[in-house]
Amino acid sequence: MTVRLAALVLTTIALGSVSAQPPRLQDVKLAGDRFKPLAYADMTPEQRAMIEHLLAGERGTTSGPFNVFLRSPRLGDLAQQLGAEVRFHSSLPTRLNEMAILLTARHWTSQYEWYAHKPRAIQAGLNAAIVDAIAAGRRPAAMAADEEALYNFATELLETKEVTDPTFAAAIRTFGERGVVDAIGVIGYYHLVSMALNVDRYPLPGGAKPELVPLRR
Repeated sequence: MTVRLAALVLTTIALGSVSAQPPRLQDVKLAGDRFKPLAYADMTPEQRAMIEHLLAGERGTTSGPFNVFLRSPRLGDLAQQLGAEVRFHSSLPTRLNEMAILLTARHWTSQYEWYAHKPRAIQAGLNAAIVDAIAAGRRPAAMAADEEALYNFATELLETKEVTDPTFAAAIRTFGERGVVDAIGVIGYYHLVSMALNVDRYPLPGGAKPELVPLRR
């Protein structure tokens, strides 16, 4: 009886260890349009490794450009690591980091990126009036000093592909050299994300409506 009970316990533990890992990976849901959503069972070993690294990280989700990035899994794995760094480990306050993401999403009219990061920006403390002004392509009427420094730096970089000496000096005074590089990093990464999403025509979740209208340039 004892032997049978022990065998039953060992079997239960073994089954539990088998079922504890695969469901999360095998049930993963990807989205896409031009790039067909991949299922875990159909992925190559390199693609599976990328998804496993992605889900083991701080992001914990596969929504966004990752179905696209899976087509080049080594690039995609490096990209998702960079994304985690610029999003979760920036020296910029989250409010300003999210503001930079919104400015980049607005630059590209990247609907999903805007949809995903607008609530995060507001939750992080960015005033809704600033968010609305960015959406409309207008300079916000009232910003804190650090928000103005970030706005000027990001918009000059996005619109003119360079930054003037006064704007650079203000950014250095406000954020330090690391903060300026972190700002460049988050803007650069979300350029990549926005391009991938726009090329794919990545869909918004059911019922969500696009919030951004194309801007005249």
